Amino acid sequence: MDILILAVVIAVVAIGAISGLVVGTRRKKRLPPPEAPPAPPTITAPPTEPRVGEEAETPRDEPRRTIEEVDLPTAEEAVEAPPAVEDPVVAAPPAPEIEVPEPTAGRLVRLRARLARSQNTLGKGLLTLLSREHLDEDTWEEVEDTLLTADVGVAPTQELVERLRERVKVLGTRSPAELRTLLREELLTLVGPDLDRTVHTESAADVPGVVMVVGVNGTGKTTTTGKLARVLVADGRSVVLGAADTFRAAAADQLQTWGERVGARTVRGPEGGDPASIAYDAVKEGIAEGADVVLIDTAGRLHTKTGLMDELGKVKRVVEKHGPLDEVLLVLDATTGQNGLIQARVFAEVVHITGIVLTKLDGTAKGGIVVAVQRELGVPVKLIGLGEGADDLAPFEPAAFVDALIGEG
Repeated sequence: MDILILAVVIAVVAIGAISGLVVGTRRKKRLPPPEAPPAPPTITAPPTEPRVGEEAETPRDEPRRTIEEVDLPTAEEAVEAPPAVEDPVVAAPPAPEIEVPEPTAGRLVRLRARLARSQNTLGKGLLTLLSREHLDEDTWEEVEDTLLTADVGVAPTQELVERLRERVKVLGTRSPAELRTLLREELLTLVGPDLDRTVHTESAADVPGVVMVVGVNGTGKTTTTGKLARVLVADGRSVVLGAADTFRAAAADQLQTWGERVGARTVRGPEGGDPASIAYDAVKEGIAEGADVVLIDTAGRLHTKTGLMDELGKVKRVVEKHGPLDEVLLVLDATTGQNGLIQARVFAEVVHITGIVLTKLDGTAKGGIVVAVQRELGVPVKLIGLGEGADDLAPFEPAAFVDALIGEG
């Protein structure tokens, strides 16, 4: 019995020893140290406000300048006005330089070479045909075709051919010089040397001359108005421009630029405004300024014939409250040929056309449009455009034009 109790005690003691050994072994295993927390970000505090009174900080030891060491302005400098500095934002733009246009006298003669490059196909073709030894019916048909191709028109062509046939028959022998003289005389008669091609700008003593410029947009109408202002200024006239084409955004700006170049003022209104009102104001300003001429650029829309009639008719009536219109110039693009005649008919129904301006005549070989449009409207071609230059608008001179057609002798 005692032996059994002793054995149990020994077993308990042994188990306790083993448990303590295991626990001790587990305690010897150390866990890895925990990671250190990240350092807080460095925050730079804003500079503190200066402290005054009891909170004032002790001043730092810095060398101080004496009054003798400080550079003071002299008495002259103290009362002197500071230099003016121009503000680029509010500074007025420099005034545009006024140009001196080229004199108009003989301008077409100077431009004849440019005209001849495009036009003398007609003259050379006619001279070649007329120089044939035998002028049969086929040859005369070729003469007719040459004239029709140049847009001379059917009736004027038939008249010219009949006169040529008669004179060649009477002439008998035909030297090149005689043929050239003959052709020049007949073409000059066809063009009309006796028509009045003056741009009338004279009016009553107290009212400026008023010129209204009409035409389809795209024919160079606004540019022609600006160039016409140069022609008048070159002849010693003072000009006021009226930008009555309010339906094309760039028209007024374009016209004003032309005017500024020769010192002519432009009267304009808001985009889409009443053209008649602007035209009226332009004439009114012209009277107030004592200008010689008022040029009015009108709209050239052809979307509806009725709308165009109403618009131009209103402009004409309103302007005539100041006095009669001295000129109504129709601007036509010479490169459109017979289509230009259709435009001419429409405008002739709207206002009384007194003269024609043919633009881009240097860009087409169909110079016969000069004859055709004169016959269509019964009014003369007064000005022709021969290029993009500012002074390429020239008074139409029939003799110089015919000389360009037939070339040098």
